[in-house]
Amino acid sequence: MSEVRAFNRFYTGLIGVLQEGLLSTPYTLTEARLLFELGQGDAVEVVDLRRRLGLDAGYLSRILARFEADGLVRRSRSATDARRQVIELTEAGRVVDTDLEHRSNAQIAELIGRLGEVDQRRLLGAMSTIRELLGERAPADLVVLRPPAPGDLGWVVQRHGAIYAREFGWDETFEALVARVVADYAAGHDPRREAAWIAEVDGAPVGCVFCVGRDDTTAQLRLLLVEPAARGLGVGGRLVEECLRFARRAGYRRIMLWTYDKTVDAHRIYQRLGFTLDEEKKARAFGHDMVEEVWSRYL
Repeated sequence: MSEVRAFNRFYTGLIGVLQEGLLSTPYTLTEARLLFELGQGDAVEVVDLRRRLGLDAGYLSRILARFEADGLVRRSRSATDARRQVIELTEAGRVVDTDLEHRSNAQIAELIGRLGEVDQRRLLGAMSTIRELLGERAPADLVVLRPPAPGDLGWVVQRHGAIYAREFGWDETFEALVARVVADYAAGHDPRREAAWIAEVDGAPVGCVFCVGRDDTTAQLRLLLVEPAARGLGVGGRLVEECLRFARRAGYRRIMLWTYDKTVDAHRIYQRLGFTLDEEKKARAFGHDMVEEVWSRYL
């Protein structure tokens, strides 16, 4: 609880929510949010506005009365139900709304402008995680697959090490293995025959997969990873499907992968997309006794 309160104090102070006027204007955060909502369309019924913002009817009425007195909004009766009021911004109100938006954009640019690209992605990813865990889940169509950019290969190594240590207790030898795979890929790969993808949600990396050559006719799927916060969005399936499409275009006839029995979530993806378990044997790896597995399918 203390950490949550500390974050709230830090963030509200950072963006000036507790100041008398938001963004050096005469408007409070609630009033600015109301202007923003009104700026999204031509007109809205007051009851719908209250429902969207979760405001007390009397409080909303007082704000709208002030806005009306200042010439920012106009009221009328609903064309479909005369008992309902409709509210819309005047031209003066739209000027104020536009000014608030510009001030907000400038504040955001100032806040994140001093961060490097990697730290900006970390920040956006943390914001996305907070929204998801506290009630907003990103829809699957916001998942973007792209080639690795500078800094992404280091992210692949770091996140594999951290996530597998936390979820399975694997030691540093696993992270070392991932680092070797990534280094081999980075040192020289034929883009016609090998590729990698980073999955993004809201500009932050949430997953990855690599497709490399095993031999002339067989591709190997490697380093499939999905961040815990992004699971359930179909990220893993999207990554594997992209890998399969690339392997077919590259001329491979078969694709295989090497994994362990502990990775049951990945197993479900492999089975759904037509992979079968070909081999399994007991092995000591990454500080644990496990079952080593080889899965494959024809393309």
